[in-house]
Amino acid sequence: MKKKKLVMALTAVMASSMLLVACGNDNSSDSKSSDSKQSDTKTADAKTDGTMTDGTYKLQEKNYDDKGWKGFMTITVDGNKITKSDYNYKNKDGKLKTDDADYEKNMKAKTGTGPQEYIPALNDSLVAKQAAADVQVVTGATHSSDTFVNYSNQLIQAAQRADTATIEINNGAKLEDGKYSLEEQNYAHNYRAVFNMEVKDGKITTSDYNYVDKDGKKKTDDADYEKNMKSKTGTGPQEYIPALNSALVSKQNPADVAVVTGATESSNAFKIYAAQLYNAAQSGNTDMIKVYNQVDAE
Repeated sequence: MKKKKLVMALTAVMASSMLLVACGNDNSSDSKSSDSKQSDTKTADAKTDGTMTDGTYKLQEKNYDDKGWKGFMTITVDGNKITKSDYNYKNKDGKLKTDDADYEKNMKAKTGTGPQEYIPALNDSLVAKQAAADVQVVTGATHSSDTFVNYSNQLIQAAQRADTATIEINNGAKLEDGKYSLEEQNYAHNYRAVFNMEVKDGKITTSDYNYVDKDGKKKTDDADYEKNMKSKTGTGPQEYIPALNSALVSKQNPADVAVVTGATESSNAFKIYAAQLYNAAQSGNTDMIKVYNQVDAE
């Protein structure tokens, strides 16, 4: 069974807001403002087929973490390709984490890697793979890798919208009550992803992730799809989709959602989109996120 390949803006997504900015460290917010929102400003060059518009796209965290760092990321797109990725962290003096010898030494002693290794590796991986979901997680820097994937996804989405406004992540902030939604705009193999998440009392209470066809039929209701996928991978949408939704409500953090065996690609897509919705909830932005996903020829 074919699976769709999305050039997903790793924009965002597995954002350290929820995802820890530094490997193994929680973020602490020094600001409670919730005015960071996904811009939907399009230029005349904006496209809807999932291809990217040439330009420079930027993202930055608003708050320093408990170690005094906050992340930032920039990607450069030329000829519908990511030609440069610059992801790093800086402190209040403007010093980069990759230049902090003490941080490098301490982290490497504990995890086997440090910012001088994992940050360049992540940047190089995005340029090589051209898709957030395909970025290789660096052993010893799992949380930072998840954050990178999330942010890459959001920046790719910005490039797909030709929106050069800087994306602001209200990292460390508590979730604002409300309903948050994300929808892919293009169909792949007759389906597109839709994701609704509700927050009450600062907690994720509902996660409704699924795929719908042009008639609005859900993938979990497609008996043929279930049968074919389950015979090949051991699981189908009737199993892995509810499992992912339940895990998000239980864990309250997209980074902690386990990949479902037999549905790795769908699990990773879920986690990327969940991270983006988590960031939206940190900013209280209930505007529906439109994802102009790129679809391979069918």
